[in-house]
Parts: sequence; structure tokens; C-alpha cells
Amino acid sequence: MLIKTYGAAVQGIDAIVVTIEVVAEKGVSFSLVGMADTAVKESHERVVSAMTQTGYSWPRRRVVVNLSPADVRKEGAAYDLPIAMGILAASEQITCSHPLESYMLMGELSLDGSVLPIRGVLPMAIKARQLGFKGMIVPQANVSEAAVVNNLEVYGVSSLRQVTDFFTGKGTLEPTVVNTREEFARASDIFDCDFSEVKGQEGVKRAFEVASAGGHNLLLVGPPGSGKSMMAKRIPTILPPLSLAEALETTKIHSVAGRLKSGARLMTSRPYRSPHHTISPVALVGGGTNPVPGEISLAHNGVLFMDEFPEFSRQVLEVMRQPLEDRHITVARAKYSIDYPAGFMLVASMNPCPCGYYNHPTKECTCSAGAVQKYLNRISGPLLDRIDLQVEIFPVPFDSLVDKTPGESSAEIRRRVVNARRIQAQRFAKERNVHCNAQMNHRLLSQHARLDKEGTELLRETMSRLDMSARAYDRILKVARTIADLDYATRESFDPDSTALLAEAAEAPILTDHLYEALAYRSLDRASWGQSASKLPF
Repeated sequence: MLIKTYGAAVQGIDAIVVTIEVVAEKGVSFSLVGMADTAVKESHERVVSAMTQTGYSWPRRRVVVNLSPADVRKEGAAYDLPIAMGILAASEQITCSHPLESYMLMGELSLDGSVLPIRGVLPMAIKARQLGFKGMIVPQANVSEAAVVNNLEVYGVSSLRQVTDFFTGKGTLEPTVVNTREEFARASDIFDCDFSEVKGQEGVKRAFEVASAGGHNLLLVGPPGSGKSMMAKRIPTILPPLSLAEALETTKIHSVAGRLKSGARLMTSRPYRSPHHTISPVALVGGGTNPVPGEISLAHNGVLFMDEFPEFSRQVLEVMRQPLEDRHITVARAKYSIDYPAGFMLVASMNPCPCGYYNHPTKECTCSAGAVQKYLNRISGPLLDRIDLQVEIFPVPFDSLVDKTPGESSAEIRRRVVNARRIQAQRFAKERNVHCNAQMNHRLLSQHARLDKEGTELLRETMSRLDMSARAYDRILKVARTIADLDYATRESFDPDSTALLAEAAEAPILTDHLYEALAYRSLDRASWGQSASKLPF
């Protein structure tokens, strides 16, 4: 007897349907075909034990299981449940009152018949709804994750017995219902830190605001204890809230990587990833024997913080150059090619030299001659060019540390950032996959970042004196465009709910003052680092 059940395989962060065909006929043998990895092939032992513990028996027949399409590699133990149900139905040990072909089944079986959690449930549920399945049966630990997909009956089970009773009509299952939009709208970002706790450093906080408003990459250079890591941890508190589409995409990535906690639903806060400097290139960009998203993909729609930037290996730093430009990473291997999104905001920090006290106002640097430039050279010029804001940070004076006056809160900064992003949303409304100034290409720069004669002369003179690259030119214009947006977003006459004012602000010119500030954020350009500020023409 031929029986078909349905599961799914994850490729990248999306899923494809896998048809599990089971035939039970005369003979005594077991075959599993369809490009299955070791974990799938080992399902035989788990299924036999689970069936026995549930009160069924392994059929004394020739059983053939085919996983189709045969040219797609199937990995993991999540196919245990559909294989077990297919064998039970094909051997006529159960008679289904609910058609198996109307449901997608996924789950790992324990030897005692328990259904264990799996990863990648959210993209599987999205695919099930797209293809018109009536429902989906998943492990109880994954049911909240799958239930965020509307218009799909999602059932959570904890044992094989529950599944067989449901299909034979001996028991019932209640679908889990989650009102995604209502829950997402009700959810609010709750943080255990705030920019109001940061003493002093007003100039650096302004750089964080500019970076957040335009989605720009940021590098902080300063001595130990100056507050680099402290402020970096607070940057998610001033970023705009996730949209529903961004939340779904971010949750899919973390689901595929197996990073969602049991019972988790939608991610409502932007991710913040902070890998250690000993991380490998594969762990950073993704891939591996069983490919999973790397840190740059887990930081998609959020922040990737890299502390002690020069201490990362040269190979790790260089593999980031392409995803920083393209906002996605293609992991190509001999037998497969997978595309992962990588639209992250890079925030990095570093000491100015090996001892950490170069340019320190009170402590003397003990590094040898040339050590400062050698330390900076651990970061290649092409990578440094891709960092829009390069900011020096100095220790906080004692008077600022003991000052009890609270600083500006994250909520106040976030309000300005959100208003600036609304201007950019108006500007790029007709552009595909462009949502903020940092994502502008050369064509959009020529349209929306034009300079007047005075600004052009200022930029020409500065680039000539500091020997900047063409990429640095683009980055300066993008940052100046963001500063202009923040300027217009904070004017008393500005109304973020007025379409006319948003359109006016979107086409507003970049003033010379905006360009001055953007140029001040290029501290580490090769010709200026470690030299007098007199090289700047202002």
C-alpha cells in the first residue's frame, strides 16, 4: 500500500516541501532513499522504538521510504514523525479519519515515542500556508513559533500517540491561535539599559544618533574604560522598532539557526550580536557541513558589535567586505549554494594602539615608533572605507562622572531617529530594497545628495588634503544626507504625520554645516590619523 505524508526541508531561510512516500509490500527489508543524510537514515531505529513504545509494531514487510524531491539533501531528525505516520498507515495499523495529505508533519521522535523540538519551523509553516495545507503538526515546544502564521491550523504534540489518536479520530487536538498583528502591535521593546545612564560623551552619543538614523556603520576608537562597549550595548534602544515584515524575516533566520527559545513567537526587538574576536570565518558568515546562518545573518535588521576590532583575524575581517556592500552573503560549496540575508549595522570598537593610550589626555603611550600605524593596519583600507563614521572617544572627566543630572534618554533620541527614518521612507518609497540612507547606490546619491558650489569646494579640498578614496566620498555624502534629515526632523515646524512636509524634507538640500559634521566623522582616514587636526580645512 502506498501512502504519502508531507514535511519540509530548509534551504537558506526558506523551506521547500518534501513528500515522504511509503510503500509496505511483501518481503522483509527496509530501504530509505532520497538523498538523506546520516541523521535521517538513523530514523529507522528511532521510529521502531517509538512505534513499539506507543503500542504498535514494526511491519514484517518490505518497507520503502522515498523522500522527494530526490535531488534535495534532507538533513536532521525532523522527518521521524512523517516517516512513522507513513509506515503506520501503509502497513494498515491505523485508518485515518483525517487525510494525511492535508497536513504537514515535522518532529523528531525519542525512543519512548516523545516528539522532540526541531529548528526551522517558521519557514516551514509559511510554506505550508502558501501551498494550501489545511494544518501543520509540530512539536509542542515549537507550536508558538509556527502559530504566528495566520490562516493555518497549527497543532502542538508531545507524543506519537497524540498524533495517531488525532488522525484515527480517537482523540482531539486544539489548534494554537496567535493574533500576530495584535500581539506585535502590543509588544514593546523593554531594555535593561538606557542612554540616560551614559555620563558625558555628548559628541559620541551624537555619532550614535546619526548612525542609527541612517543605518550607517560606526567605528569607535579610544582608550580602555572610555565607555565604548557601554554605549554600543545601548544602540538597540535608539533604533527604530521592527516592522512586522522585518520581525518575520528576523524570526525566520533565528528559527533556522535554532536560536529561538522554547515557546518563542515573533522577535519584536532588533537583534544585537557580539561575537568574540576568536570567531572563525564560517561562524561569522555561515555555512558549515550542515549549513546554518552565521553571526552576520543573525544580526540581520539589527546590530553586529565587534569589540577589539583589530584582534579579529585578518581573514574574518576581510570576509565581511562583500556583505557590508551587498547586504547578503552567498555561501557557495561544491554541492550547494545558499543565500543568507546580512543587512546588519556594524558597530566596532578598538584601542588606538597596542598599549591603548595613544592620544590619551593624561597617560603617556608606551608603544614604539610605528606601532600605532601598524596596529591600525590590521584593519585593511577597503574595510575601513566601508565604515561610514569613525569616531575618537576619550575618557570621561571626573566632574561628569559624579554629575547627578540625568542625560538624554534613549526614548528622546529614538523619537528623532524614527522621524529621520520616516523622511527616508518617503524618499525611497519607489525604490526596491532601499530603506535608509546607508543603502543608497550611486544613482540615488546623485539624486538625493547633491551639494551646492560651496559644499563641493569644501569636499574637494578635504579629500585632496586627506587623500580620501572614492568610496569615502560616497560615505561622506550618505552621512551628510542623514545629518540633514535629522536637522529637518527636529525643526519645530516639522510634522512627521504630514505627507507634504515629509516630501519637502526628503528633497531638502544638504547644507554646508551638515557636510562639516559628516567630515568630522572621518577620524581614521589614513592621511589624517595620528597627525594634527590642522590638515582639515576647517
